[in-house]
Amino acid sequence: MPKPRLPLVISAPEPRSLDLIFSPEARLELHRRYDIHDADPAGVGSLAPDILAQARYIIGQPPLTREAIERMTSLRCIFNVESNLLDNMSYDTLFARGIHVVTTGTVFAGPVAELGLAMALNLARGIVDADLAFREGSELWGSEGNRTARLLSGADIGIIGFGDLGRALNRLLTGFRPRVRVFDPWLPSSMLVEAGTEPAGLDEVFAESDFIFVVASVTSENRGFIDRDSFAKMRPGAAFILLSRADVVDFPALMDAVSSGHIVAASDVFPEEPLPRDHPVRGLPGFLCSAHRAGALDAAFKKMGDVVLEDMALMDRGLPPLRCKRAERETVQRMRSRPVTTN
Repeated sequence: MPKPRLPLVISAPEPRSLDLIFSPEARLELHRRYDIHDADPAGVGSLAPDILAQARYIIGQPPLTREAIERMTSLRCIFNVESNLLDNMSYDTLFARGIHVVTTGTVFAGPVAELGLAMALNLARGIVDADLAFREGSELWGSEGNRTARLLSGADIGIIGFGDLGRALNRLLTGFRPRVRVFDPWLPSSMLVEAGTEPAGLDEVFAESDFIFVVASVTSENRGFIDRDSFAKMRPGAAFILLSRADVVDFPALMDAVSSGHIVAASDVFPEEPLPRDHPVRGLPGFLCSAHRAGALDAAFKKMGDVVLEDMALMDRGLPPLRCKRAERETVQRMRSRPVTTN
């Protein structure tokens, strides 16, 4: 009796790779349960008709026309392992067919939140600058080295955006007993209150915060919405930590606010990546820089493969995906994040 055919998975995870997102054990499990067809993302829509017709899942975010999707008669889910939703496929057709589009970005929430907390503590206590001064022999001892220091404990904190990352950050901050104000126009106030935070307008967050964390996604409506006026509203000496995408910020205005001494800042993301060697932010005092590394941990990438396998197992049983985050028809085409260029 012939062996039953395994469900077909089209693998086109660029810029990731299966080796990056699956541990060796998980990779073996993937191949044990599924027939994997490796493909160039640009060519997925033009694969042989029998491959398109048999494909149950896609790992990746290849461009897909309405016609290509209609040929995928067995397709149940597209696993976007880049986690930036690009406007490169016919989402209307996918949703009309009941095909899930999910992202694995939730695996980055904890790691990014941890680095954001570390950045805030550094800006509050000058840890990096004190270390560099110590190595140069110009350190200031005791209270002399704490002239601009402040406490995170009991501080007024603002969070802009309250998705997976915002909620992870809020959980980490709980032990510091802060007053947390949140601005997120996509969420009802009751959800923010239930999370132990205060719903607030954008102006209130900027005017009433000692530390502001920006974790909002880029959409068609909010590019550059944090501008020169926003920074002018901030308390003198307040800290601004950018963790999500640089496109939500007027970056030259942010640099000017830091250069003037009005605020301090930290960022893990930049308008251009990799950043040119001669970019002025590299030498700007009061601006802590990180090279888009907040979530890029091997543990996070391997967790990505684990949640993909778990959701595949659910859908194989006729159940909906639960571990990955489902794209919503009302918002998916409003997202404007850039593709990942490096791991």
